[in-house]
Amino acid sequence: MEIQNLSYLLLLLIYLVIPVALCFQKKVRFVFRLRYILPAIIFAGAIFIMWDLRFTQMRIWTFNPDYLTGIELLRLPIEEWLAFLIIPLSSIYIYEWLKIRFEDFEKPNVFVIISLVLLLATGVLAYVFRTRIFSFFTFFLSAIYLGYTVFRNRFRKYYTKFYLALAISLIPFLIVSALLNSLPAIVYDSAHTMGLAVFGVPVEKIGYLFLLLLINVTIYEYLSNRKQQ
Repeated sequence: MEIQNLSYLLLLLIYLVIPVALCFQKKVRFVFRLRYILPAIIFAGAIFIMWDLRFTQMRIWTFNPDYLTGIELLRLPIEEWLAFLIIPLSSIYIYEWLKIRFEDFEKPNVFVIISLVLLLATGVLAYVFRTRIFSFFTFFLSAIYLGYTVFRNRFRKYYTKFYLALAISLIPFLIVSALLNSLPAIVYDSAHTMGLAVFGVPVEKIGYLFLLLLINVTIYEYLSNRKQQ
């Protein structure tokens, strides 16, 4: 195994930079939240692993073995499995830190409006790009789950911190994704995307991250609140 075979694995460590920088915040008792975080990560991860497996089989995206360790589980690179652990773990850490650091900063009405705009946008994009599989599934599932959180109305008070955490999480996500694409460690079939990219990262990947974090945070808050009742 050469050093380049560790490329994807080492790039995943970038996601841990922000949490490590924040770990010195004594008020963030993150370790005590793991009993709520891990079930959320496992549940959401199961959904995305099945999605990942199917799209890999369909070659909607492919992995370049030159930048992988070669270790696989169910024919999916171990790096992908780790990504669904590390990315949500990093983002929920940021989310928890924001809840403590900016406890009084709440703009629920603003972010409900933003959610409604995103709901409309994802619904329209799913319809317009319904023949492009990656685009359709990303925007369709995002619209369905976002609609559930908006109209169920139980997640309203968490929107502010969620969107802030998403914005911060986008920084390492775009860096890592751009580097992976430039190697290229992951190759996307352009026939199944919109053809729009940010720093070389398909827009669908941002929607993918949005849905991943939304599912994780909503389940995390549900479990956390249920235990406190």
